[in-house]
Order: sequence, then C-alpha cells, then structure tokens
Amino acid sequence: MIAIFNKFRIGMLPIYLMLAILTASVSLVSCSKDDDLEIQNDFPFEVNVMPVPKSVVNGQTVEIRITIQRTGNYSNTQYFLRYFQFDGQGILQYYDEPPYLPNDLYQLPKEQFRLYYTSTSTVTQAFEVWISDSFGNEKQISFQFNSTD
Repeated sequence: MIAIFNKFRIGMLPIYLMLAILTASVSLVSCSKDDDLEIQNDFPFEVNVMPVPKSVVNGQTVEIRITIQRTGNYSNTQYFLRYFQFDGQGILQYYDEPPYLPNDLYQLPKEQFRLYYTSTSTVTQAFEVWISDSFGNEKQISFQFNSTD
C-alpha cells in the first residue's frame, strides 16, 4: 500500500510543480507597476443663475445669484471669475468687496455666491461673466439690461 502511495505522490509531482509556477506567474503579472491607479480630479461643472430683471435705471443695483454645480467632487478644485462689459457702463462686484476690473481673474471662495451689478449709464448694458476652474473648464454667462431712463 505504501508503494502505491509513493508511486502516486511521485506521479503528481509535475502537476504540483506546474500549479506552483502558474500561481507565481499570476501573482507577478497582477502586481506589476505598469497599471498605476488613476484618480480623476478634473470634473466638469454647470452654472445656474437665478432670473434677473431685464431693465435697469442709472444707479440701480441688480443682485445676480450664481451657483456652481459640480458633476464630481474633488476637494482641491478652485473656481475663478472674470468679466467683460462690451455695451454701456456699470460696476460688477462680489458682495461688498471692491469692484471687479474687466478681464482680470478673481478667485471665488464659494460655489454659491452673489454678484452685484450697478448701472452707471443710460443706455443698454451688456456684459459676460466667465467662470473657470483650476483645470481649464470654463462656462460663459451673458447678461443684458435695457435702460429705462
């Protein structure tokens, strides 16, 4: 009986050896450093704006409520604002901070904020606000106010 068992064990040696080689090769291939873990940090976003009046009077201030809605969440994303006024004259500012200068880039501390536009002319006024993130994604919002003076 022992002779049969020893013969069976010696006959199974090549199979044990093949299983060991197969296990080692699968382990080495699955642990290779070629497959780096990819972390997505560039998420597109949308900009929602509450309705604003269609017309303004010289000296009137209009509140513009804006919300940035992310499609993903990466904690280190920063948002920026710049604007350009191409018709009329007015002042755009963030809450009670100093007025924005056209085409300058300003960092936004929050994703939900209010801008205040004050008309300083008696003609139709139009401007664009560009909101961008730290990854180059950008959204444009256009505003036009008719003068009622």
